[in-house]
Amino acid sequence: MAGGTITTGNIPRLLQDGLNKVFGQTYDEHSAEWDKIFDTSTSKKNFELDQQYEGFGLAPEKPEGQDVEFDSASQGFTPQYKHITYAKGFIVTQEAMEDELYGVFKRRARSLAFSMQQTKETIAANILNNGFDSSYLMTGGDGVELFSTAHLNGPSGGTYSNELAIPADLSEASIEDLIIQIGNATDPRGLKIAIKPTRLIVPVALAFEAQRIMGSVLQNDTSNNATNALKDMNAIPGGHVVNHYLTDTDAWFIKTDCGGGEGLKHFTRRAVSFGEDNAFTTGNARMKADERYSFGWTDARGCYGSQGA
Repeated sequence: MAGGTITTGNIPRLLQDGLNKVFGQTYDEHSAEWDKIFDTSTSKKNFELDQQYEGFGLAPEKPEGQDVEFDSASQGFTPQYKHITYAKGFIVTQEAMEDELYGVFKRRARSLAFSMQQTKETIAANILNNGFDSSYLMTGGDGVELFSTAHLNGPSGGTYSNELAIPADLSEASIEDLIIQIGNATDPRGLKIAIKPTRLIVPVALAFEAQRIMGSVLQNDTSNNATNALKDMNAIPGGHVVNHYLTDTDAWFIKTDCGGGEGLKHFTRRAVSFGEDNAFTTGNARMKADERYSFGWTDARGCYGSQGA
């Protein structure tokens, strides 16, 4: 029920003896999954800003007796992480608290914690869920969605891609193609950089396929007596993780170690906290939970992806 106060009228069955079981409030939940995707930091400000500052280009040949060619560098994008507060609570009348026979309200804190954790997982996963949608941009970023074939390099111009040019379903070949693309990554001035895959991220629908691909001794689903190069080369050291909050059943992603954690980022402004009190004039019991944080990306090279075919 959205809004309002829980009264005895909302819980008539809980006021009567004879119920065998009260169910539906809480269930077992998945272990935290968002922290397998995002690198986290704490914040003490209203928002956090990151600043792109490009390096230098290649050194040109210097003719004998001529002056050195001097290069310049400029600042570029300024991704902004605006911390948002998420909160939920409930109110129970004094009479409902007194007359309820099954201890339901004493267990409501667990249900509230479940709601807060589910919210955080959903907010985090939506960074990837909306990653191919041009209407979802990073404030202060390069003006395109997270996964794009036309990310802007920065002040010196040029573009780069962090998605497969032709979307492909998850397979040994498509993973290899994306890893090759990662291996050819360049910085904002077009110089080769060493970023490496760290983890394959898949939705529930691809859990078994990912296990077969990553765990096979030989090539998966072929009659070839050939090695599984992904496994033998430890091409993705962190293996694969299944995220239960991804909504596209055939999109998949590879997290990288770009910039030592300057890719997909999360800031904790205020950790989740719980509070309760009783209103003096009504006697109503009130409980709430709130948390303040932000999710986003600084350097899109921190994650590569494919929408699936």
